[in-house]
Amino acid sequence: MITARARAMAGPTEPFRTITVERRDVGSHDVLLEIAYCGVCHTDVHHARAEIGHTRYPIVPGHEIAGVVREVGTEVAELAAGDRGGVGCLVDSCRVCSACRAGQESYCRHGKVLTYNGVGRDGATTLGGYSELVVVDERFVARIPDSLPLDAAAPLLCAGVTMYQPLRRWGAAPGKRVGVLGFGGLGHLGVQISHALGAHTTVLERTDDRRADAERLGADDYRTTGDLDALRDSFDLIVSTVPSNYDLTAHLDLLDLGGTLVNLGVPDEPLRVDPYTLLTNRRTLAGSMSGGMPQTREMLGFCAEHGIKAEVEVIPAKQLEEAFDRLTAGDVRYRFVLDAATITEA
Repeated sequence: MITARARAMAGPTEPFRTITVERRDVGSHDVLLEIAYCGVCHTDVHHARAEIGHTRYPIVPGHEIAGVVREVGTEVAELAAGDRGGVGCLVDSCRVCSACRAGQESYCRHGKVLTYNGVGRDGATTLGGYSELVVVDERFVARIPDSLPLDAAAPLLCAGVTMYQPLRRWGAAPGKRVGVLGFGGLGHLGVQISHALGAHTTVLERTDDRRADAERLGADDYRTTGDLDALRDSFDLIVSTVPSNYDLTAHLDLLDLGGTLVNLGVPDEPLRVDPYTLLTNRRTLAGSMSGGMPQTREMLGFCAEHGIKAEVEVIPAKQLEEAFDRLTAGDVRYRFVLDAATITEA
């Protein structure tokens, strides 16, 4: 077995500590990745602090992994030692269901395996990217183009593809009017992607304090909550990144005929909608998760081509608790990224 140092929590209120973890030997279809950076996603906070689902402790979070390939198995053809690679939310799936065959592994019907806090085929709990090394099947490793800095590329493996999929699926393109609801870790990437796809892109936010950043990253317009009445019937597509409860009906009213609102956030309470709002203008309410591996690879190439990257604050391992607290408070512009080289120093 391969050993590596990692940052782990032993319970929902326990501090991070450095532990030694075991990674499986490199099999014929495996890739051994030396982790350089790992994004700190808000989902990491939810799982590590037992705010959603069942958490298996000790937990090593991290599913936005960027690094350099150290070794590959004998049957691996698309990656070689020295390549730059990334791992997102999944490290395995059933591979035989209709979703997996379509390259949509995040919708696997029979057993997708999360990068951390999941259960692998060997029955062991998966341990994520707050670590020095990880071994992953080649199917779930994406090559990172050389033009993307690894620290700024790490959040693309989750946040980037989570925005890319609905914008592609629901047709952000020249002549389309797209609203991005919430300009944070997801939204700031969504604006860049929507702009690069050629859509007229508007940020919808509660306050005006992020207007300059939004315009710098490609927003054509920026509106606050007080502008909603003036924006009725104004959008073909709205992608909501809001993780808390909000007035869904009021935002559906912003859609023009045949428009779609795609919800990405998971509020604590169910969202409520006036059914008549859906009937009016024949509107659609949809949801979306992160994309599968083919689309993840496509997204990385698209971001490299258009110079899209996450705006990050790189942190050492000893600041993970502070980063979690700041994430909860919404105090980050726009993504935290762990420098894996600091794990042994914490």
